[in-house]
Amino acid sequence: MTVARWLSLGVPLLAVLAVGARERDRAARGAALLAFVAAGVGIAALHEVARTAGWYAFAPVDGAYRGMPVDLWIGWAALWGPLPVLLRRLLPLPVALGLLLWVDVVAMPALHPLVHLGPYWLVGEVAGLLLVALPAQLLGRSGADRRRLRTRTLLQVGLFTALLLWFLPSLAFELGDGSWARLTGLNRTELLVLAQLALLTATPALAAVAEFVTRGGGTPYPWDPPRRLVTTGPYAYLANPMQLSAVVLLLLTAAVTRSATLVLAAVSAVAFGAAVATPHERHDLRARYGDSWRSYRRQVRDWWPRWRPYAPGPPAVLWLDDDCGPCAAIWRMLARRHPVGLRIRPAREHDRVLWRAEYVGGDGHAQRGVAAVARALEHVHLGWAVVGWAVRLPGVAWLAQLVTDAMIAPPHPARPRGAPCPTPSSVSLTAPSPPSANTASPASPHGPSPPPPG
Repeated sequence: MTVARWLSLGVPLLAVLAVGARERDRAARGAALLAFVAAGVGIAALHEVARTAGWYAFAPVDGAYRGMPVDLWIGWAALWGPLPVLLRRLLPLPVALGLLLWVDVVAMPALHPLVHLGPYWLVGEVAGLLLVALPAQLLGRSGADRRRLRTRTLLQVGLFTALLLWFLPSLAFELGDGSWARLTGLNRTELLVLAQLALLTATPALAAVAEFVTRGGGTPYPWDPPRRLVTTGPYAYLANPMQLSAVVLLLLTAAVTRSATLVLAAVSAVAFGAAVATPHERHDLRARYGDSWRSYRRQVRDWWPRWRPYAPGPPAVLWLDDDCGPCAAIWRMLARRHPVGLRIRPAREHDRVLWRAEYVGGDGHAQRGVAAVARALEHVHLGWAVVGWAVRLPGVAWLAQLVTDAMIAPPHPARPRGAPCPTPSSVSLTAPSPPSANTASPASPHGPSPPPPG
């Protein structure tokens, strides 16, 4: 049994080290590390399901985490995560998954009596490959080749969420104090309030991730960073919005589960960020962005947000139909609050017909409708910015736009001053005919204006 454990750990790790030594691309090595973490967390979750389903179990041994030998866990994660990523040019994804299935089908029975297989263990193998190995490979391969930005960002968010809200608390409860029983013992109302607090806490982090993708062309992972300096969205108020949200979420979980170990983990995360991560990040960003970064860091702090946003460079523009009641009310509300780095212009002065409000940032980033107004709120102050970030959350923006179109201000072309503003009852549910050639506006560099809903 001892020899089997050493081989299960040593062979995959030696293979990863041998192949990794020939990989010169820093991004590929970072992606392989991320695939290792994803596979490790996924295998831990798979083990919990397997124990309940009876797919397989491990013999009681020293050096185990919740009944799973740690050496076998690490070797398994290396095999399912970084090794196929580093060999991606030789092993296409279907071939890699097929080989992983073959290795497990041969190795799992050979590991008896360390591993006890149930009658349906092959079901667990297929579930593991599809739910753990496949996502780890998609994450690692897309990061190594810098492809599918939105897909790899979504996978990263899923991984970091699982780490923060499930794996780290479970590890803290296993090694220290606290228990999930205190969370599961809450009634429905308490769970709903807690979920809302957690979502509110996570909103700046989610908005920051979106900002990295849409404005920076990168992801939150340090070895897959944005290609452009991001100083908009939450970064206009705080230099570390993701880290702050993560620490507060850990503290919230610690309070609910009564875990002093999680409090220690949160404090350790802050200390690591201040002593290790922040100096490295500053050196890297200073080298890449020079004076722009220095100017930003002189104005924006790491852990304590500004009240008014940092807004260098060309101002953003919000185009509103000033002769339509709802848009005019939004204009007056924003103007009274003196937004920073934002100009509001009548939609009729745009170079094309606008069917909805439009926001165009100083870098050319554009959004329309409710999302455009939410963007404009980021230019007021921190309180309104949080509202704007919440409105732009996935699903929330779609629902807000649907309600606005149906009940408040249906999409309509910006009209000359004095023309009546359409109401839901005055707008046909079918799309109007496109404008004639002699009235069409020139094409916009930001793409065509969205048609009204059909």
